[in-house]
Amino acid sequence: MKLLLVEDDFDLSGALVRVLSRRGFEVDHCSDGGAALERLQAGHFDVVMLDLGIPGIDGLQVLQRLRGRGATVPVLILTARGAVGDRIAGLNAGADDYLAKPFDLDELDARLRALVRRSGGMEAPRCGELRYERSTGAFYFREDPLELTPRESALLAALMERPGQAMTKERLTVLAFGQALPTQPDAIEVVVHRLRKKLAATGVQITTLRGVGYLVQEARGHA
Repeated sequence: MKLLLVEDDFDLSGALVRVLSRRGFEVDHCSDGGAALERLQAGHFDVVMLDLGIPGIDGLQVLQRLRGRGATVPVLILTARGAVGDRIAGLNAGADDYLAKPFDLDELDARLRALVRRSGGMEAPRCGELRYERSTGAFYFREDPLELTPRESALLAALMERPGQAMTKERLTVLAFGQALPTQPDAIEVVVHRLRKKLAATGVQITTLRGVGYLVQEARGHA
């Protein structure tokens, strides 16, 4: 899921980039309205987080120009807690949702995913007959659920978002272990080993690319 974060508070934006990246978002950040419009013109995003009080072209103008040229990308605006007028103005200008600062990260995650789902841009990732339902965090082989640990689920979810594309061991370690990073360098290999066993009957395999990382793909010859 590609997310554009438009926020000029660099402490907040840095924290959001780190947290949302760990949760499976591909985050692009800019700090002013002109840059935001350029990014939105040049590339595709699944959702936008937009602070209204940004320098240059303010957030409300960014939103108005975006909707004026027919863009339908979901937009969540960030507002100060007491700024009711800003919320109303943003929603009237075409925002899809708002969140007041300071906010809970789990609520932010849920609202962003809900916006993308409603926009139709969040189909369940698949690899062969293996399916990942983002809304529940569950994995299914055909219609049967897989029993996975939280770390196995986090690792497999990250790989399923980009089937056929490698992710580094370092990146997967952060996603699987979060704040409780392991002291053993081979900890992620243990998770991969256990996950491979659980995927053995699905026709999906985790492949090691030496010096690069891991990727998920259909096993050759699987019917």
